[in-house]
Amino acid sequence: MGAGHSHGIEKPAAGSAGARHRKSLVAALALTTTFLLVEVIGAWISGSLALLADAAHMLTDAGGLALALFAIWFAARPPSANKTFGYLRAEVLAALVNAVVLLLLAVYILYEAYQRLFAPPEVLSTPVLIVAVVGLVVNLISMRLLAAGSAESLNLKGAYFEVLADMLGSLGVIASALLIMFTGWTLADPLIGAAIGVFIVPRTWGLLKHAVNILLEGTPAGFDLARLERALRALPGVIDTHDLHVWTITSGIDAMSGHLVIADDADQQAVLVAARTALHEDFGIDHTTIQVETAATRGGEVRGQV
Repeated sequence: MGAGHSHGIEKPAAGSAGARHRKSLVAALALTTTFLLVEVIGAWISGSLALLADAAHMLTDAGGLALALFAIWFAARPPSANKTFGYLRAEVLAALVNAVVLLLLAVYILYEAYQRLFAPPEVLSTPVLIVAVVGLVVNLISMRLLAAGSAESLNLKGAYFEVLADMLGSLGVIASALLIMFTGWTLADPLIGAAIGVFIVPRTWGLLKHAVNILLEGTPAGFDLARLERALRALPGVIDTHDLHVWTITSGIDAMSGHLVIADDADQQAVLVAARTALHEDFGIDHTTIQVETAATRGGEVRGQV
């Protein structure tokens, strides 16, 4: 019997979902880096932990966006004999690093907030408010730039989540500054700083799990493998399937491999074409490796090409 193999990722740079949104990443990085300097100065002048937490988010944003850009550039390198899929997984690794950094940042913010609950420092609310409002505008612009790409690329999704967390952090800082300004309640600063840290954790944990699942070549989240098996078994001439695997190479590019057991009188080429068509039209998978065999030769490894 034989195997059919088809793919659509001969040019990783073009196929990578993140690469299609490179310009948006560059613009968001420029905005974030510029405002980061402003926010660090504002946190130093005002003594605000909430603003410092937001500045730390900004620093992580800038690093995450730069890492995402580097991953896109690295992923564009062509496949080689040693790296037959190229470097498309670089984007997933970037998302993993971003998630780990964000979790560590959350731990630091919570620790600092705990310390300040017992000794709340004086906070200058006016500069905090001004910087936070500007930061909110910057984050909203960055989110708009990254929104489309975050739906297609795990790499950009990680960057988008960082900017989203920072946007909510800016709202928290604004609330903190207003409370201190009108009530003098300085505990608002560490409490809101801690709330920002807590907000990071569940969303970042989800991103981390997604990245790890891809690196472990798990079945893509939400993909119905049982439905795929039923669809393949329903093809004319197919009597059984086994060793079905579906995994993600990088965001937007899934792959499938599996064995189809066909009737002795079935047309192998027709079965392969039907299987590839179903995978493309019903499941959005174009990179496939399918081994076709009869019941008598099940387990054979004689290969051919379609």
